[in-house]
Amino acid sequence: MNSIVNSFCREARRLAADPWDLAMVTWVPLLGVALLWWIFSAGLPRHLAVGVVDEDHSSLSRQLVRMLDATPGVQITQQFANTGEAERALRNIEVYAVVTIPRDFARTVKEGRTAQVTLLHNAQMGTHSGLLQRDVRAAVGTLSAGIEMAARNKRGEAARAVRVSMEPIHTQMVALFNVSSNYEQFLGAALIPALLHILAMTAGAWTVGRELRDRSLGEWLGNALGDAPGAGGPLHTAGSLIGKLALPWATLTLVGLLALVGITWGRGWHPPGNLAWVAGALALLMAVSLTAGAALAALTRSLRTALSGAGFFAAPAFAFSGVAFPLSGMPASARAWAEAMPFTHYIRLQIEQLQMGAPLSTSVSTMGALLVATGVLGLVGTVGLHLAARRPDTWGGR
Repeated sequence: MNSIVNSFCREARRLAADPWDLAMVTWVPLLGVALLWWIFSAGLPRHLAVGVVDEDHSSLSRQLVRMLDATPGVQITQQFANTGEAERALRNIEVYAVVTIPRDFARTVKEGRTAQVTLLHNAQMGTHSGLLQRDVRAAVGTLSAGIEMAARNKRGEAARAVRVSMEPIHTQMVALFNVSSNYEQFLGAALIPALLHILAMTAGAWTVGRELRDRSLGEWLGNALGDAPGAGGPLHTAGSLIGKLALPWATLTLVGLLALVGITWGRGWHPPGNLAWVAGALALLMAVSLTAGAALAALTRSLRTALSGAGFFAAPAFAFSGVAFPLSGMPASARAWAEAMPFTHYIRLQIEQLQMGAPLSTSVSTMGALLVATGVLGLVGTVGLHLAARRPDTWGGR
């Protein structure tokens, strides 16, 4: 217990003496979380810039333009004289898509023939492209259906019969979770713990690696080899490691909990699952991340290598988590790598509780796995530090 307290106090003094190190585990994570929240605070992307090439200039084409502009995700910002101007605007990302209305559009429709409206969109921007395709398809489909229904009514068909004949088979799509497709609740809530995961793993590597770089490992561990009477060995080292990581764990966990409460209750969102369970899993994720970074520093005995390793493991964790790209669509090797990442399991638990309202029994195994991973990585870090303490000649490496 003394080793934990002494190490904690020593780390607190060190952070108080170095404002930049203190910033990396206090206000910098808070600023990063606030920035991510601000980016996704709109919830749904709206008023995406779209251009129009209207070669018909008829009342029907102008009606279509008005209907496009009235959809939530589209804002007609420019009208181009030709497709060349439209393509230049697309390449310069002045607009995200261009709708082309062909010449003789209205006359073709009046003659009962099929008229084609073309949507040019940048598919490299997947979110923009998907939303614009949906809204443009809805606007064009509504106009087309209205024209067809008006024509059949003029021929004497009843309105109800027209609706049935136009859509004899109706598809009912029911969204079970995240009904409003809110990107703040779906993507923002997932990116915030991913950012904290990266910062925590980096903090663990830096906190331990700095002692090796500055050749102060012996001073920190306080004779951990047990040369003096009554001195502890590996247990003393373990206590010193816990005390050193306790402060960054507390600050990063607090930032994560503030973000979790802010993005849920603070935004009027009351998740169907257990918020306290998610908070506990988030605290364990911070513990796993810190001990993983510390273990890397202890094993490599190099601050530079430990920081590189932390970036290698933590930075792509979100990409492999199954949120942006489904795990079932990944190759076997990529999925195996994803399953080895703690963030993959944490974010699955978060989605189960915040979005799906799953019973706690489905998430117990994840909590247990995070707890075991923390213990194993802490043990690896302790053994690595204990061995490093025996080799002062290996200290001081960058």
